[in-house]
Amino acid sequence: MKDKIAKLSRMMIEFDRETPDRVNHFLKVYGFAKSIGELEGLDQQTQFTLETAALVHDVGIKISRQKYGDGGWRHQEIEGPPVARRMLEELAFPPEMIERVCFLVAHHHTYNAVDGADYQILLEADFLVNIFEKGMNRSQIAAIRDKNFRTKTGMEYINWLFLS
Repeated sequence: MKDKIAKLSRMMIEFDRETPDRVNHFLKVYGFAKSIGELEGLDQQTQFTLETAALVHDVGIKISRQKYGDGGWRHQEIEGPPVARRMLEELAFPPEMIERVCFLVAHHHTYNAVDGADYQILLEADFLVNIFEKGMNRSQIAAIRDKNFRTKTGMEYINWLFLS
């Protein structure tokens, strides 16, 4: 599994090589997702799915910008899954995992239909990075925490990093 994550990471870095900010973003989301998932005690398969989804969650931005002139979340959620699927199939990820990762890519900006720990943690990890990158204020951060954070570790991280 580690080998597949390393190969996918390399593939994503190559894919987004013209935009180092995107590479930094997905690597930071990956780091938070990995940490939160491990500390929350996810089983090995769910952790592997989470880490995979964290690496490819924004893969639709590049295509969206080319196709629509913007990388907005609606376009990302449409354009991302086919690109993620091709990458994961090329690396011989298990078909059931590919389906779940594509679902997560297609829904990582949809906050009202969370159906698993991998989904919840991906959202929290992405929020932690976006909060920093967008320079949000304390009231915005507290509102995001109260509305969207559920894991003990995610709550600790958002409080420690932005609200204490």
